[in-house]
Amino acid sequence: MQIDERMITEAIITEFHNKFMDSLDLDVAIVGAGPSGLTAAYRLARAGRKVALFERKLSLGGGMWGGGMNYNIIAVQESGKTILEEMGIPCKAYRDGYFTADAVVATTTLASKAALAGVRFFNCMTVEDVAVRGEGDQQRVTGIVINSSPIEMSGLHVDPLVLNCKYLIEATGHPTEVLKTLVRKNAIKLNTPSGGIEGERSMWADKAESTTVDNTREVFPGVYVTGMAANAAYGAHRMGPIFGGMLLSGCKVADIIDKALD
Repeated sequence: MQIDERMITEAIITEFHNKFMDSLDLDVAIVGAGPSGLTAAYRLARAGRKVALFERKLSLGGGMWGGGMNYNIIAVQESGKTILEEMGIPCKAYRDGYFTADAVVATTTLASKAALAGVRFFNCMTVEDVAVRGEGDQQRVTGIVINSSPIEMSGLHVDPLVLNCKYLIEATGHPTEVLKTLVRKNAIKLNTPSGGIEGERSMWADKAESTTVDNTREVFPGVYVTGMAANAAYGAHRMGPIFGGMLLSGCKVADIIDKALD
């Protein structure tokens, strides 16, 4: 068979166009492809929801890739181990309820599971704004404003595009990029003690592992926080390279939104 470069170009453009067009109206848009975002995406897609996941970087996985300080092993507790094993990710017992897993195996398996379940992945794509409709107490996020990450990084003045979504999951981790834009551009109050982003506190894994799950909730009509973004939004501690809470948070937000869509 003779390879035709033009045919390769046509195939890529056509299939990406089809995927993009099929994502103009989503059940759920997830911003940030870290462990909580990937877990939520997988569970929602498995439930039959139309889900797209947007990641600013070329690679997926967020902080899970690097384990702790680039020692690419992650730690989980019993509850996190159960979720990893459910997805076919091997875990090793360390001692006294602590388990370890290969960070690369965990990340690639989560991404693969999500993709095979039907999640539409858009990497190298930045969510630079949100669409807000309604007035006063009736305001709600109804979509995301996207642009190419290389365009953003180059500082080029190129206008973005908009996709509709019924629900948006903020999973950008420590920076809470989506929430910061939402608060900065609109006269709104979040469902937090101050009405704004409380900001994350210093590391305390024992507390943070539970508050990550507790703080996983709707922070503004149409917007849910998960993973480290949940703790940053509500002023809780960070947890470092233990990932059970992140996985549980992704499961929780997926279950809440799946029920809301019903």
